Amino acid sequence: MLTEYFLRMTIPELFESSVKKYGKNPVLWEKLDVKYTSISYEEAYQRVLNFANGLLWLGVRKNDKIVLLAEGRNDWVIAELGILFTGAVSVPVSIKIDEIGELQFRMEHSEARFIIVSGRQMPKIIQFKNKLPRVEKILVLDDIDLPDENFISQSELIKQGVQYRQNNPDKLSNITKQIQPGDYANICYTSGTSADPKGILLTHGNYTVNVGQASRLFEVPEWYVSLMILPWDHSFAHTVGIYALLKNGASLASVQSGKSYIETVKNISVNIQEIKPSFLLSVPALAKNFKTNIEKGVRDKGSFTYKLFRFALKTAYYYNSFGYDRGKRLRILVKPLYKLFDLILFKKIRTVFGGRLKFFVGGGALLDIDFQRFFYAIGIPMFQGYGLTEASPIISSNTPDFHKLGSSGKPVSNMEIKICDEKGISLSPGQKGEIVIRGGNVMAGYWKNDKATAQTVRDGWLFTGDLGYLDQDGYLYVMGRFKSLLIGSDGEKYSPEAIEEAMVNNSQFIEQMMLYNNQKPYTVALIVPNFERLKSYLKEKKGDTPDAGGQKEAVKLIHDEISQYLEGGKFHGLFPKRWIPSSFAIINEPFSEQNRMINSTMKMVRGRITEEYLPRITYLYTAEGKDIYNRINLEALGKIT
Repeated sequence: MLTEYFLRMTIPELFESSVKKYGKNPVLWEKLDVKYTSISYEEAYQRVLNFANGLLWLGVRKNDKIVLLAEGRNDWVIAELGILFTGAVSVPVSIKIDEIGELQFRMEHSEARFIIVSGRQMPKIIQFKNKLPRVEKILVLDDIDLPDENFISQSELIKQGVQYRQNNPDKLSNITKQIQPGDYANICYTSGTSADPKGILLTHGNYTVNVGQASRLFEVPEWYVSLMILPWDHSFAHTVGIYALLKNGASLASVQSGKSYIETVKNISVNIQEIKPSFLLSVPALAKNFKTNIEKGVRDKGSFTYKLFRFALKTAYYYNSFGYDRGKRLRILVKPLYKLFDLILFKKIRTVFGGRLKFFVGGGALLDIDFQRFFYAIGIPMFQGYGLTEASPIISSNTPDFHKLGSSGKPVSNMEIKICDEKGISLSPGQKGEIVIRGGNVMAGYWKNDKATAQTVRDGWLFTGDLGYLDQDGYLYVMGRFKSLLIGSDGEKYSPEAIEEAMVNNSQFIEQMMLYNNQKPYTVALIVPNFERLKSYLKEKKGDTPDAGGQKEAVKLIHDEISQYLEGGKFHGLFPKRWIPSSFAIINEPFSEQNRMINSTMKMVRGRITEEYLPRITYLYTAEGKDIYNRINLEALGKIT
């Protein structure tokens, strides 16, 4: 079977196999000045060998932990492959972590012996390097002034690596051949949504198995190229964005690095035009930005064009339906009109993404079905998938051949999946329970956390902690985390993610929302408003209001948006009334990675948020707090007009 074949492989074996088959193909694209240039598989392989030999010269041994903290670039891939060729373990860390304590925790907990860092990230390390007694050397990927003898430049490492390779021609090869599929490849730290970071142990076999499973889902021809716009430290980016491409002879490009993180993000739209990617990886936050920019671009062309665009979308939504039933029955009648709109409208929109983009692959949090319908309509479907780092990470995905909008697709091949109740008993199709899987993609465990490992992996089965069900056609529907469930006073449970996402996506005034109900008489919400939109709306529509500061008007606008989900509202019946918030607290500080209320996959860390705002939540269950115009809400809004 395919899984058994990949299970016998290590990542170095996977890469070497592709070098033999696709040696002249471009593998990595990078823009350092005015245009993108590429290096081939053969060139990359030689760089990896020189880098790995440099690590051996430095004293790296099998199973050493090496932190990799750098922006996405060619050197990132070369460095990680170099680490893996020596039998060491890569510990990729997000560059978006600015809190020194968080970084220090990962480096201490992983027992890192070496650190590989970019010049831009080096100042973070300098702040606490003296508190890392295990770290022997810090390798800097850029040629810059180094603080002391504890640091070494990549150019020096490569120089020494070339010499070491000449003097010890078989040393690295002998080490690489000893690596087994069950050996650790990564320790991936994830903060999850309710607890402190855990180090997830992924083996070479975990990755190669999941790459094989992914390759069965999506055809990836060797001419495909993808621009990596997601953080490279994620397992999703590892498996789909790097190793699946390497396995198939395709190539990946990095976003041009700017002088700051914000500048780098701004380069994405330009780089998409330059690279003309075949597919892109996405998460809901990116999907929302793409959709907003597209709609703004159409709106700027005038009211007639925008109205025509809205009608074209409506036509496409009807014709496409849920994807699997596209154009069937009476829908076939609107096919000519849909094709016309595709020619005169949607095709032009697709040029924004370079003109070659065939689809997105969506991961991370659940993607609202309206977003799925939108991108499907304009001809670049965003195929929603589901996974978690503990599964390397892909568990299921919609694909060009098999997709049902609103679902997370069909489970990957060569993996067992079941839906279990609270007693671990398997449930029938359509019944909701915990998603449980078993296969070669299941992690080796949590680093130095046997208790958590035993709770999560039992008899080879990974208990995901996610609520979902399989429909009669075998499509998986994911409904959210068990730990995030709303629990009514009568014990009834409900997943809040769909409500939160719908209210944020359908409201111009609500930027973030977290629902809460833990056996209480009613549901409440913590809301981060979009202050700028509130201000501009009140200034434009209200003028001078009786409430000089505009706070009450702002609260009412938010309340009116929520009321759309109650009787008489535009979205009435979409969700059960008891889970629509009866009151809410206005929060004036966004949930972010910096305050650790958003994790690296852009999911809310509910435990932290609840702990931080417990007094506000408790207040909402008092008579004074239930009144949405309470003094704390008004004070939180400040002067809004």
